Amino acid sequence: MAVKREKIKFASVEELLGAPQVTNDHTTEIRIDDIKPFKNHPFKVRDDQKMDELVESIRYNGILSPVLVRPYEDGRYEMISGHRRMHAARMVGLRTIPALIREMSDDEATVAMVDANVQREEILPSERAYSLKMKIDAIKRQGKRTDLTSRTECEKLFSGAAEEAGWAFGLKARQVQKYLRLVNLNDKLLDLVDRKKIPINTAVDISYFNPNLQKWLYEYIKENGFLIPKQIAALKKLPNLDNVTKYIMNNILNDAVSVKKGSGKVTLSEKKLGKYFSPSVSTRERERIIFELLDQWKKEGDGET
Repeated sequence: MAVKREKIKFASVEELLGAPQVTNDHTTEIRIDDIKPFKNHPFKVRDDQKMDELVESIRYNGILSPVLVRPYEDGRYEMISGHRRMHAARMVGLRTIPALIREMSDDEATVAMVDANVQREEILPSERAYSLKMKIDAIKRQGKRTDLTSRTECEKLFSGAAEEAGWAFGLKARQVQKYLRLVNLNDKLLDLVDRKKIPINTAVDISYFNPNLQKWLYEYIKENGFLIPKQIAALKKLPNLDNVTKYIMNNILNDAVSVKKGSGKVTLSEKKLGKYFSPSVSTRERERIIFELLDQWKKEGDGET
């Protein structure tokens, strides 16, 4: 007689997403192909371990929390909350997905979309930056007043929108303003921020540089493998930074990290050494070869045979 096995239990979708459960019981099955992503959706859908867990949960338990959509003009629907669930459902092979359909304005949909994602465990700086900008713009449009004419009144409106948008993220208005600066970075530099290759404070400083300077900075990082805050501080001291050339920029960056005479410190990056040594050569062996070559160079310079 076959042994009855206990059914494997996986975490629910709500637990995996950290999303609030919808209390409205009325759901409708909608064809996945009839749902389009939210326009300029700032949150990436990644095929990582969390997605694997979500796929397995849906495979065994189904979709326990319906997605939220709004009617779209061509008879289809626009996803508000549930992009990861829809992606996982496709991976499982589902053709339909339970959904709540709500009529929403563009601004209402934007606020709902951002708020539905803020409880995710890991949010990249780029995701936080663009979602905050979208929400603030929506809040400002919702509370827009035509009688605000002075700069001070406009700044108060922005500050209030920033405070409201940051509340769900646990951020103060000043922190929100810092993240908003990141949307002024070019895509390659912003990717380095997401990968923790550039600190956020340094990225904020870079965000004030013109597009050409940002492009050259990325090329410098790619070539040298690093960029440190004191290099950016040295650039900021230039009186006419917008007209700086790439050559001058490189000199400023190199001078900021150059070793002072007599310090006895020389830094050789792993990337630079990689041009001459294979990965299998140990650090000790590399040092031995380098010093042997230096000894040979010194002897030849002194005229020894």
